[in-house]
Amino acid sequence: MRIPFCLVMTCVLSACGSFSLSFPSFPGVYRINIEQGNVVTAEMVDQLERGMSRRQVRYILGTPLIEDSFNPSRWDYIYMLRRGRETLERNRLSLYFEGDELDHFSASLAPENPDESETGGETEN
Repeated sequence: MRIPFCLVMTCVLSACGSFSLSFPSFPGVYRINIEQGNVVTAEMVDQLERGMSRRQVRYILGTPLIEDSFNPSRWDYIYMLRRGRETLERNRLSLYFEGDELDHFSASLAPENPDESETGGETEN
């Protein structure tokens, strides 16, 4: 008698787990916003100039999220805002250095000054 009861209860409990996975917006469940990475604003991007030292860039933007040990001439600043499984906002800023000086950068957010933007959502300086 115990074995059939255990089998039935196992099936019932496993069905509850798959129900919550298939319906991510289960009523009454609040999902908080999760911010990850570096917050980089358009004003910060506007302050970047070719020829700045790494120290000046770090002062303006803060410590980069990714400093690749295989490519020390590139820094990446990544920001993501999520609510549950839904991505609300995603920004990326990649800086490229020639020695100790900033050579150029690419960003997924447009700078404040429209004359500096070369392509729609991508900025390359």
